[in-house]
This record gives sequence, C-alpha cells and structure tokens, in this order.
Amino acid sequence: MVAVRRLGPDELTAFRGMNALFGEVFGEPETYCDVPPSHAYARELLSDPHMVLIVAQDRERIVGAIGGYILRKFEQERSELYIHDLAVAEDCRRQGIATRMIEEARRIARETGAWTVFVQADVIPEDEPARALYRKLAHEEITALHFDIAP
Repeated sequence: MVAVRRLGPDELTAFRGMNALFGEVFGEPETYCDVPPSHAYARELLSDPHMVLIVAQDRERIVGAIGGYILRKFEQERSELYIHDLAVAEDCRRQGIATRMIEEARRIARETGAWTVFVQADVIPEDEPARALYRKLAHEEITALHFDIAP
C-alpha cells in the first residue's frame, strides 16, 4: 500500500529518497544528488511551513514526490501553493499516485488558506501525460513561457 504524506522536520531519510527520485526521474542526478544539502539545511527546510514536500512511499521506497512552496502574494492578502517538481517512479505510473499527491497538496492549500494550487508543465511530447493529468484536475489552463535569468 502506497502512503502519501507531507514530510516533517525529522524525516531526513525520506527527504534524501525524494531527491534521489527527482534525480532519477528527471535524468538530473547531478542536480538532485551530487551536492546534497546538509542535515541542518534539510531540517530547516522540513521545518519551514512554506515548504511543501510530499512523498508517496511504498514500504521503504519513495515512489512519488512533490516539491512545492506556499507563496505569499503582494496584490492581495492571500497565498498560493506552487508545485515546482512532481515525479513518480516509472514502474509506478498510471496507478493514481500523482493524483493522490496533488490531492494532498490541495488539502495543505485549504489548510493554509491558499486560494489556488498551480503547476507548470513543459511543452514537450514526453510531458503530455503530465499535462493530461493537470488538465483533468484543473479548472483553467494558461499558456506561459518560463525564463531563467542568471542572478
């Protein structure tokens, strides 16, 4: 049975498993695993109420994960939950795990008073299954471009 939950302050092993899954699924182990955050930094993240880290776990194995943020807005007194990363292990897809994790994100959003949950998806053919899932769950689809600007 796959359990879905938000990570708490002392769940360093699950935190590391989450990053390993992101590295594997996104094909970017160097980004997610080569220079891991220290225990102190990870505990600080896991204790931050604005950091939303959700895992789907089958026994000891992390099979799905969401990394997101509760963002405070400036135009109104409200916040939104942004899903930055979402991954499910290849052998565990099409089992409702992503939907269950998004439902947990929605629960957290309601609990924290966020007015919406949003996610961005790449416009590449291999991301069509993700876009189909988001279309199924969303009430609106907005086309946007993403630009990375060096600091």
